[in-house]
Amino acid sequence: MSTPYGFATRAIHAGQDPDPTTGAVNVPIYATSTYAQDGVGGLREGFEYSRTGNPTRRALETCLASLERGRFGRAFSSGMGATDAALRTFLRPGDHIVIPNDAYGGTFRLIDKVFSQWGVTHSPAPVSDVDAIRAAITPATKLVWIETPTNPLLNIGDIAAIASVAHDAGAKLVVDNTFASPALQTPLELGADVVLHSTTKYVGGHSDIVGGALITSDEELDAAFGFLQNGAGAVPGPFDAYLTLRGIKTLELRMEKHSDNAELVAEALTRHPRVRKVIYPGLESHPGHAVAAKQMRRFGGMVSFLVEGGEAAALEVCARTKLFTLAESLGGVESLIEHPGKMTHASTAGSMLEVPADLVRVSVGIESGDDLVADLIEALG
Repeated sequence: MSTPYGFATRAIHAGQDPDPTTGAVNVPIYATSTYAQDGVGGLREGFEYSRTGNPTRRALETCLASLERGRFGRAFSSGMGATDAALRTFLRPGDHIVIPNDAYGGTFRLIDKVFSQWGVTHSPAPVSDVDAIRAAITPATKLVWIETPTNPLLNIGDIAAIASVAHDAGAKLVVDNTFASPALQTPLELGADVVLHSTTKYVGGHSDIVGGALITSDEELDAAFGFLQNGAGAVPGPFDAYLTLRGIKTLELRMEKHSDNAELVAEALTRHPRVRKVIYPGLESHPGHAVAAKQMRRFGGMVSFLVEGGEAAALEVCARTKLFTLAESLGGVESLIEHPGKMTHASTAGSMLEVPADLVRVSVGIESGDDLVADLIEALG
């Protein structure tokens, strides 16, 4: 299901036809590990073992592909499971990858601590600087990996321009679209080869599942992802797939409210004397605002800010909120607050990707916007 249907229609219907046996409107949770065969090799609908394929998971994969305007989707048990599968598909010993200079800490840790042991080298470059990405590419570069917006500094990469640079060099482009979600941004339409998601975040949207996904329109890449999905086994269970599908149904509505509230929060923080800098792509003061406006439909629910008084002051703010829960992760209906340097990005300490010690990141939920603003203002003192 794609054109001419709109996003919300695809979110509710793609891959989710009523069950042909019972007429159930929602996709059933196929809680089975194996499937009866009609004679040796006589598979029903292609299913033989649930690590290889499951009807609930297939519905999720079909829906994700439709939302990202791709041909193929693969669901994984976590965002890092999807990341690992993508990296192992593209990279071999001696290869090189370009990554953001403010990449998600888990992605950096996997590349820096694991893939480096296999002879894979990496170079960080700011996603907002196309020339810097071009300069970071070497003859051994097989992959350019970006996030946009990045985590946690919310830098913006021009997906179309970066795709052109990567392809000119014979490399592929993977875009981690977790922060924007397909409701706000569809990188495949801008030239990316693969879109990655931690479906734990906005796609699931309720802080109750962990998952990941890879979406592409390249049949050979999808087959390679499928081989690792089955061979390595980092697959979601049917209940996780069901919960993710349930979350997807309201994704467009939630992203509108996340964006509305984040705009309120960002504007309020810019006026607070204890806030040194507000980082939000929706602000005209953001250096990537024009690019974000070009490739995103709204600016999302993530806001970062720097607090006057250094690390101690930032930690104090994190400890004083009442509605913003101190916790890692993001993208749920409830608001969260964290200190990246001590939490999600602790693995980058001492590296080129180390984040500022006075940085606070908030995932702005869908509560009443005025209540969220008041909570942060009170915490800032």
